[in-house]
Amino acid sequence: MDELSKIHFWETLLRTTLAFIVLLIMARVMGKKQISQLTFFHYVTGITIGSIAAEIAGQNETPFVDGVIAMIWWALLTLLMSYIALKSKKARILLDDKPTIVMFEGKIIEEAMKKSRLHLNDLNMMLREQSIFSIKDVHFAILETNGNLSVLKKAGQEPATKKDVNAPAPEPKYIPSEIISDGEIIKKNLTELNLTEEWVYAQLKKQGIGKVEQVFYAEIQMDGSLHIDLGSKEDK
Repeated sequence: MDELSKIHFWETLLRTTLAFIVLLIMARVMGKKQISQLTFFHYVTGITIGSIAAEIAGQNETPFVDGVIAMIWWALLTLLMSYIALKSKKARILLDDKPTIVMFEGKIIEEAMKKSRLHLNDLNMMLREQSIFSIKDVHFAILETNGNLSVLKKAGQEPATKKDVNAPAPEPKYIPSEIISDGEIIKKNLTELNLTEEWVYAQLKKQGIGKVEQVFYAEIQMDGSLHIDLGSKEDK
């Protein structure tokens, strides 16, 4: 290792150590939040500060003092915006947006889903993460500013269970699965459930629905019945 390489080696170690210390101090000053509580604004801010710290540590061409000033100033701007958001409701909404109701009284709100850029597969996945396998069981669903979904189940779905009241609990015939999404039959799911399109049409006819296109979302229930949500479609 020549003299120049040694200098770069020790300089890199020193820059990395100092950047680490500055980053640690800033993290303590800026406060603590769990990852699941971070809004998009705070998430992007954290990534940016981390990127600046990495630039300071790994790029010898970047003046160390300039990098530290940039990192500290970014942190101060974040603290300033957080303080303004704390004092002003309008600023809070501007920075973090506001919760969006995506299901109201058991019905999916299409406009809210589109505005949040949330599709039905995402909604189903987020419900399953909370051990809710059927949209039919949901009374209200709210998409929080951190991207999490808060759910209020329909009355009767909690807290008592069949075991609590000694009621019979038959094995489910099906796993709740989407059968129709945005007016189109999900043929893959029908095949996996050993169901046919004729069965779907018969179920729709029983509920007075003439066309698949009228249905925003349909889901088979554990007992084999079909839960249908027409959404806000006008051609009912």
